[in-house]
Amino acid sequence: MRLIVEILLMGLAVFLGAKLVPGVSVDGYGTAIIAAILIALANATIGFILRVLTFPVNFLTLGLVSFIISVLMILLVDNLMAGFSTTGFWAAAILAIVVAIIKAIFGAVAGSDKD
Repeated sequence: MRLIVEILLMGLAVFLGAKLVPGVSVDGYGTAIIAAILIALANATIGFILRVLTFPVNFLTLGLVSFIISVLMILLVDNLMAGFSTTGFWAAAILAIVVAIIKAIFGAVAGSDKD
């Protein structure tokens, strides 16, 4: 059940991010959910491999490379989907920041379920 809620909240974060960031468009909430799932899958597979390979550089840049990899995963999903589009690297970077902030707000409001 928690996974479904996480997917729906990530979809909402992508949808709200697309409304807030100029240069990012999404056709609807369903498309935002699919984009969120694809971004999560890309980050979990390709992003993980890239983070492992670039660990020394990521360590030296204090995580900047990890952020750039996340932006590249958003651009990858942009190329894979028809209903989700960004105008370029900077729009995807701002979207990544906005989505991270929205997810942090959702996490702070939801709190922890651990007993």
